[in-house]
Amino acid sequence: MKLSVIVPVYNVEKFLPRCLDSLLRQGMKTTEWEVICVNDGSPDNSAVILTEYEMKYPNLFRVITQENQGLGGARNTGTALAQGEYVTYLDSDDYIIDNAY
Repeated sequence: MKLSVIVPVYNVEKFLPRCLDSLLRQGMKTTEWEVICVNDGSPDNSAVILTEYEMKYPNLFRVITQENQGLGGARNTGTALAQGEYVTYLDSDDYIIDNAY
């Protein structure tokens, strides 16, 4: 696997679909990369959104749920689970342009 994208998630239900949809437009084969979303104890509907994406795209999205540890803790959790040769981070209230990866 070439790339692991870590997405820490906390209280971003309004922005999360745009973030995850932008990842779907990268043009890479699902065997080449993974997206690890770390739900950091988010109290809003972020967990529901993450579950929908994980169920719809099980070969790409992996969701990890943990008690709130802050941004650094969520990134560290995702990094520890990453299988890619390269690791990058995308904040869940942001998005990436098409085919950037």
